[in-house]
Order: sequence, then C-alpha cells, then structure tokens
Amino acid sequence: QLQASGGGSVQAGDSLRLVCTASRGTISSHDMAWFRQAPGKEREFVAAITWKGVNRYHAHSVRGRFNISRDNNLGTLSLQMNSLKPEDTAVYFCAAGSIRDDKYDYWGQGTQVTVSS
Repeated sequence: QLQASGGGSVQAGDSLRLVCTASRGTISSHDMAWFRQAPGKEREFVAAITWKGVNRYHAHSVRGRFNISRDNNLGTLSLQMNSLKPEDTAVYFCAAGSIRDDKYDYWGQGTQVTVSS
C-alpha cells in the first residue's frame, strides 16, 4: 500500500528528497514515519509526523538536516534530506501507524540511499 521512491547514489553534502505514496485514505488517516536500515544494523527511526501534520519528530542524528512533511490531499509523505553524510547510507522505509503507540501497521518496500565521501 505504501511505495517509497527518490533514493539514489550521491556525494557527501548533497541532497535527496524521498517520497512515499499511498492511497489517500492510508496517508490521511495515520501518523506517518520514515525508518532506515543500514547493512548489518537494526532498523532505526528517522522521522515522524502526526496525521494532520501538526507535530514532527526527527531523530537526533538527522535533526537540522532532514525534514519530514506530508500532503494529505495528494496522499504523499516526503523526507527532504540535506547535507547528507556517508553514515546516512541505508534503505529508507516509509510507514503508517501510530506515533503514540509506536506501532506501524503499513510499510513501504524501501528505497536505497547511498552517500559517498
């Protein structure tokens, strides 16, 4: 139900914008989040946004560089990633669920982001 796109291979300091699309009902009725998983590491939280877009949360490691946003009318979730670092290299997943319950029922297939130094 969720499909992430926008990944790619870039140099350190570059920017990428990830987009997650889904049916309008899925996007507009759930909190949304981005997670990432690097090779050999556990999946980690990147950012989340409440269903109306009022509150946003970013992991400390990306704060000030990444920004999560959503457009419920278009049924899209975005992650603007600036000043990318090699340690940002991972597969990025979008998810829909509940921030309060820390439970996400719907997941996208992931998009690869590779940052070279």
